[in-house]
Amino acid sequence: MEKRVKLKVQGITSSQVQAGAYALILSEEDGPRRIPIIVGTPEAQSIVIALEGVKTPRPLTHDLFATFAQAFGIRLVEVYIYRFEEGIFFSELMFSDGERSIKVDSRTSDAIAIALRVKCDIYTSEDIVRQAGIVLEDAIEEEEKRKDLTKVDMDEEIDQLLVDMEEEELKEQLEQAVEQEDYELAKLINDELQRREAK
Repeated sequence: MEKRVKLKVQGITSSQVQAGAYALILSEEDGPRRIPIIVGTPEAQSIVIALEGVKTPRPLTHDLFATFAQAFGIRLVEVYIYRFEEGIFFSELMFSDGERSIKVDSRTSDAIAIALRVKCDIYTSEDIVRQAGIVLEDAIEEEEKRKDLTKVDMDEEIDQLLVDMEEEELKEQLEQAVEQEDYELAKLINDELQRREAK
């Protein structure tokens, strides 16, 4: 049996290859290799929402799918990326109802979005990691650090503005941010509301 490699979702970044698309970065759990997977805007947003724990006013498609499965006692056991061909990743979802297991074919972006919501493991084969995996060079990492520092400065300014807002105004801003699909701002507002609730 071919060796399996456990993966974790490292994050989403703008694609340098395809305009208007994003790169989902998966990393091997016990190693330096990363697998970039090109995903569309809706899928990228859904993955970011799950990663950041943003609550949307109404369930998104991936939320609905996860809730539906759980309501009928069906558990997503794992996601397995089983093939890489001509730049495309092929995945399957392994479901179990306690008595039988069923594999369902899926786009990798959808599989990851659902896996994040139900907190199941993600795997691929060693062969796919060898084919598609990359090790980030120091220069790229330094560039990312510079970007992160700029983002931190902006986030600190936004954080201060949010601290000065009344709670009702924050809730209104949260609704507007979600409606406009500005999920990064929604996350910051949500964090501020949770901080106040914890007091």
